[in-house]
Amino acid sequence: MVNRKELNPAASPEAAYGARLRSSREARGWKQDDLGELIGYSGRHISGVETCCKPPTRKFSVAVDAAFGTEGTADSFERAWNEIRHGVLLQGFPEYVGYEGRAVEIRLYEVGIVPGLLQTPEYAQVLADSAVRRGAITPEQAAERVAFLAERQATLERPKPPMLFVTMDESCIRRPVGGADVMDAQLARLQEFAELPNTLLQVAPYAIGERRTFDLPVNLLTLSDRSVICYAESQSKGHLDRESASVLPMLTAYHQLQGEALSPAASMAMISQLRKGTP
Repeated sequence: MVNRKELNPAASPEAAYGARLRSSREARGWKQDDLGELIGYSGRHISGVETCCKPPTRKFSVAVDAAFGTEGTADSFERAWNEIRHGVLLQGFPEYVGYEGRAVEIRLYEVGIVPGLLQTPEYAQVLADSAVRRGAITPEQAAERVAFLAERQATLERPKPPMLFVTMDESCIRRPVGGADVMDAQLARLQEFAELPNTLLQVAPYAIGERRTFDLPVNLLTLSDRSVICYAESQSKGHLDRESASVLPMLTAYHQLQGEALSPAASMAMISQLRKGTP
């Protein structure tokens, strides 16, 4: 076959996806245009996915499963796509998110940016677009990242929502992201969040100095059996910890941080001042 690119499924999850797409298509005697016509994509797009020039999306994968009759199976293309999507997340985070949706208490500490569960779609999109411009992710991955965040936020809107404690470093609300309009809407979202009956929002001010107990983001989950899980991450690594000997000291440090942070009322006053343009 002319201009046929050899595929190496062992090269990456995307390559394995593309190689399987090609083999499944060819097993049915379909050309790329044939499959494209069935699922609403061009033959060129099919070629791009097979050769890793285009990343697969959930919509594409669902359509492929419908064409191949693999929807809902252990070998579905949607499941393979989900594994690829989780592959761009830090180690331990996909497992953490599974626990997050079942937690009865969630404690978050963040530095530099507003915690994901509290981000507006516009704020989240600005961060994702910035990662695209840096070449860290593709535009398709940015879209999936924003959609994934929306899914996480939606899991908290349940009949018995978890108690959500959020302590943010002052840098989270002072660092401008996306311009004045985006930032003002984000600060307004924080104010709305703080008024909910199941939330407690505090700002850890710069003034606490060395008394700040964490230097990196930390997430702590309390499950229905009262066990506690800790997820912490750096720029390139994430770690999920379920061992009480190491998790409980993190919980203690979080309580100590809350004691040093501004009260909820003082935190809201600081955010209100920022919205008014007052230093």
